[in-house]
Amino acid sequence: MPRPTFCLLLVTLLAPLLVHGGTDDARWPAWRGPDGTGVVTGGNPPLHWSETENIKWKTDLPGEGQSTPIIWGDKIFLQTAESLGEPTGDEKLSIYRFSVLCLDRSTGEKRWQTTLCEARPHEGHHKSTTVAPFSPVTDGKGLWVSLGSLGLYQLSTEGEILWEAKTIEMDKVGPFGEGSSPILVGDAVIVLADHEGPSKLFAFHKDTGKPLWVVDRDTESSWGTPVAVQVGDKTEIITTAPGTVRSYDARTGKLIWSCGGLTSCAAPSPVVANGLVYATTGYKGEALMAIELGHTGDLTGTGALRWAVDSTGSEVSTPLVYQDRIFVFKSISANLSCFNATTGEVYYERNRIPEMKQVYASPIAVGEHIYINGREGTTVVIKSADVLDIVATNHLDEILDASPVVIGDELYLRGRNRMYCIADVGTNN
Repeated sequence: MPRPTFCLLLVTLLAPLLVHGGTDDARWPAWRGPDGTGVVTGGNPPLHWSETENIKWKTDLPGEGQSTPIIWGDKIFLQTAESLGEPTGDEKLSIYRFSVLCLDRSTGEKRWQTTLCEARPHEGHHKSTTVAPFSPVTDGKGLWVSLGSLGLYQLSTEGEILWEAKTIEMDKVGPFGEGSSPILVGDAVIVLADHEGPSKLFAFHKDTGKPLWVVDRDTESSWGTPVAVQVGDKTEIITTAPGTVRSYDARTGKLIWSCGGLTSCAAPSPVVANGLVYATTGYKGEALMAIELGHTGDLTGTGALRWAVDSTGSEVSTPLVYQDRIFVFKSISANLSCFNATTGEVYYERNRIPEMKQVYASPIAVGEHIYINGREGTTVVIKSADVLDIVATNHLDEILDASPVVIGDELYLRGRNRMYCIADVGTNN
């Protein structure tokens, strides 16, 4: 979540978990879901809703934020930042109270709120974003939360702070702010810190916060959240940056491969599917590329680059790969393209979605449908098909920068000021 930072950020590849409606298997542990792709296994949420239709509950949220909610069992976790007053004198930014909020999944009522710190951010952010763009990650036992330059935290699922670890103070390009979220990989919490100074990739032990390894990265500012994938006997951590996709050994941090071809301002996260890594950028130049896993070294210009296009590319939203199609927006506009995910064949390109102007959130797939949040409070449901087939257009009185979440037959939408649970309940009084 930034124009780089507005990228609502957090991808993790945990073991695939079924997503149905019961408490025991109600799991959306990271912002792109149980397997890090935005694809829902099972579930049948409503196609139609409004402020007065199919709202099971809605809850006012304190402060500001664009954190996609994560869910484990009967708990919803999200991050917020509350301004403690207007800046005074020569100060340009307010002091904020940075918190983690836990809501009851059945009722939307607040179960607890834990303050991580009260601090004045050392630099600003884009006017369309907030100082709380990060999303947490959980394994059901712990909760890991990044505040970027302000540190990494582990909490219990009851809100107790267990440890805090320092990273680096970042100098992001322009007014874009921060945004990359942590991921869990085995016993490690991985944090990406790319900026205009010496960039780093960190691995901390998830139970103690002790550093496992730190890797220097020769790159400028980026905002995408890494993704992890098992390749042979290794777990690889895939990252994007201006110009380049890189893969690291999750155990040691050693660079495994790199591939050039991206443009500047790497904010969307990479996606892994079909034995390929999909990466895109869409600011000051566009790129969309598919890289075959299982290789080492510099893959630029080799056969490992299965296909690439420069006619479209996303600036913020992470693409969706589903049913051998890849869906990607052009820049931040609501112009959607669909390609064959294996070959790069164009099914449709830059088709405008009516009643939607800008897209920061990342789409998700449920059954035959794809749910897309727009910044104006519009969520459009389309069919997963080779043509743009709009099934429903829904409106809420909110800015929807966070990505949709589905548990069973319920859809969860986090707006700038409210959290919604959408279910088939008919007209609301």
